Amino acid sequence: MQTQKVPTFEDVSSALKRLSGTAIETPLLESAILNERTGARVLIKPENLQRMGAFKFRGAYNAVSRLSRDEWPGGVTACSSGNHAGGMAEAARLCNMPATIVMPEDAPEIKLSRTRAAGAEVVTYDRHTEDREKIAAEISSTRGACFISPYDHPHIIAGQGTSGLELMRQAEARGLRPDCLLAPCGGGGLIAGLALAAKHLQPDIEVYAVEPRGFDDHARSLASGNRERNEKVSGSICDALLAPMPGALTFQINSTLLSGALDVSDDEVRDAIRFAFKELKLVLEPGGAAALAALLSGRIPTQDRIIALVLSGGNVDGDQFAEILAAA
Repeated sequence: MQTQKVPTFEDVSSALKRLSGTAIETPLLESAILNERTGARVLIKPENLQRMGAFKFRGAYNAVSRLSRDEWPGGVTACSSGNHAGGMAEAARLCNMPATIVMPEDAPEIKLSRTRAAGAEVVTYDRHTEDREKIAAEISSTRGACFISPYDHPHIIAGQGTSGLELMRQAEARGLRPDCLLAPCGGGGLIAGLALAAKHLQPDIEVYAVEPRGFDDHARSLASGNRERNEKVSGSICDALLAPMPGALTFQINSTLLSGALDVSDDEVRDAIRFAFKELKLVLEPGGAAALAALLSGRIPTQDRIIALVLSGGNVDGDQFAEILAAA
């Protein structure tokens, strides 16, 4: 396999120019109630307001828009539990390319239907017994399609990093320098891109990945210096964050730039979803609420600090969302 180039801050800047006028520049929000509760000034980047309801559109469009239809007559293929699928489907639609997405059969219905609605063909698989990468590789080979990883791809990482570049510039416009940045983490593409942007602009900022409890592969990998694998493939409500292990490319970045990795329980995530709905008037999916859950649960010191966090997605099934709210 050809070694991929590790993206840089310049790649993130290039991606931001490519996304201009296509991706949404999401706002930077504050909540007096959240600030009072934490004793911090909290800067919220709501990527649940992005196209297709998640940050994933950024990386997908940055990658797909660079492809030649002549070189890839079959368009693009991808593996995803949901948000990368939607982002890829929408990016392919905008670029007039076919897309085939391999998704787990137990993915949330809203993510399956949204991916199909954007024009992609969805091929489902059993995450416990089938290998999604093998399925996608066969489709790519047969159709002449380009496989794009949900996180371990330089254009994907650079595209996700544009949310961090926006965040830092928005904070600077208010005269603010965040002490730390928190974001949800599965395969590590988002947190790697965020770290590339934030650490370049402000080298002393702390950047933390937030993982579901029991799926702390980044925390263990950072401790050992090697990519560690999760024992399970399912078992958390944070379906968007259940990657088997850190990506090879993302770990090269994260092992150098991250200050650490935090974990949150499903109940803490549910509490964060309820808080976001009640106090921030935002709808979040479980994985999208992980960073907020870490903040509310006291995983890091907050008093008199400026803390930035990314809410990464809002594609939650209505029944699940109603159940979480009703259990308050």
